[in-house]
Amino acid sequence: SSSIASTAITCFTRGLDLRKETEDVLCPANCPLWQFYVFGDGVYASLSSICGAAIHRGAITNAGGAVRVQTLPGQENYPAVNANGIQSQVLTRWASSFSVTRIKSTVLEAVGRSVSTARPSIGKRPKKPLDKKAGNKDCKADIAFLIDGSYNIGQRRFNLQKNFVGKVAVMLGIGTEGPHVGVVQASEHPKIEFFLKNFTATKEVLFAIKELGFRGGNSNTGKALKHTAQKFFSLENGARKGIPKIIVVFLDGWPSDDLEEAGIVAREFGVNVFIVSVAKPTTEELGMVQDIGFVDKAVCRNNGFFSYQMPTWFGTTKYVKPLVQKLCSHEQMLCSKTCYNSVNIGFLIDGSSSIGDSNFRLVLEFISNVAKAFEISDIGSKIAAVQFTYDQRTEFSFTDYTTKEKVLSAIRNIRYMSGGTATGDAISFTTRNVFGPMKDGPNKNFLVVLTDGQSYDDVRGPAAAAQKAGITVFSVGVAWAPLDDLKDMASEPRESHTFFTREFTGLEQMVPDIIRGICKDFLDSKQ
Repeated sequence: SSSIASTAITCFTRGLDLRKETEDVLCPANCPLWQFYVFGDGVYASLSSICGAAIHRGAITNAGGAVRVQTLPGQENYPAVNANGIQSQVLTRWASSFSVTRIKSTVLEAVGRSVSTARPSIGKRPKKPLDKKAGNKDCKADIAFLIDGSYNIGQRRFNLQKNFVGKVAVMLGIGTEGPHVGVVQASEHPKIEFFLKNFTATKEVLFAIKELGFRGGNSNTGKALKHTAQKFFSLENGARKGIPKIIVVFLDGWPSDDLEEAGIVAREFGVNVFIVSVAKPTTEELGMVQDIGFVDKAVCRNNGFFSYQMPTWFGTTKYVKPLVQKLCSHEQMLCSKTCYNSVNIGFLIDGSSSIGDSNFRLVLEFISNVAKAFEISDIGSKIAAVQFTYDQRTEFSFTDYTTKEKVLSAIRNIRYMSGGTATGDAISFTTRNVFGPMKDGPNKNFLVVLTDGQSYDDVRGPAAAAQKAGITVFSVGVAWAPLDDLKDMASEPRESHTFFTREFTGLEQMVPDIIRGICKDFLDSKQ
């Protein structure tokens, strides 16, 4: 029987790995179904796993068996169809294809079900293939692949690295509404090869990856990571608002420079860093590695999720899918939220008569300068302001303005009330009316209280209630504001949440400290 002449292949052998026009192959049993890549239905792109396609087609079951692979010309729009436990994927076009048919042989009759029962019936056909241009809408990510172009990896493995990145790109489902990718090459000096905005179709990305030339040089990954975090994800380079920013760092061996500072910069910029380390240093090489903990220093969080290891660049197909699953896990992207885009800051402004008109302008300027530092939007940070005397007036609430321009113009338009000072009442009013509606929201809440004098009522009780409601309080005192009141209002540790200046002109110097304080509290709350 013909099964004798079949070539044994692995679960991951692809159509393009075969050399003959027609070839009989033997698929092993018990391949992990979820690891198969299959593109198309009936006619499969040669990028597909042969055994995966054979099971998808119903030519064999997962018990394995012999199939005949026929090479076919390439085509456009391979559809995505779910059949026999395998979800095939869409591909816009590929240079060659293949079909699979079962080889009739008495030996195999026992394992293979008859073809008719294994084929999905027409009634079960899934809904029409997904819209190719849009890509995989369930995977929202802007990804920079930071590839290793150093002498460490060398030309041969550099090409294998390109193949691997290409497979990851295909599986991601790039498209206008799906993931967007770009590539940066790390060597002596980093080079951005292409940006997120350059290509939104898989085939263009694959072509661009294929064209990448090997640069060589030291593996200054730290330098490249910092450069990528700072320059790559700008809006003009194609980064999208509200979509997680991800850098996947490929590292053969170990870096020539330090990754710690680059990791800090990436986290500050709201970028999620993954490290794929390949052929990690062996025991005898450890003496050459300047910092053995380089992976932990660079990744977004040191929780195991953001690091990924491959033993070598050979035979990496089985590592593609698990990596793609990580990159598409939107909810795991812990570094997307930064203090700049995930806080609500309420300003409580003393409008008492002792301040006077010109000083009140300086107070508004101070508030504007703090607000300016944050990324204000409907999905980002939010600002609110309340002015108080004996009475309180909500100047604007968190939901009134969702752009920085509108917030800054609203602050400029605040009119000075002039009157007494009841700070405690004002804190209670703000906690209830301004922060109350936000309490189940995703952002962390901050209240900045500005006053120039003694309050006529108790501030300690209302401030404690605000803190209990999850609001971090900073107190900023000017002129005659008593230090005891300021400390009583401020969150712990009080020293770092209490500010004082004799003159209103001194407010300007406090701006960076307040911003830094908010960011420090934000980060501490996330750890």
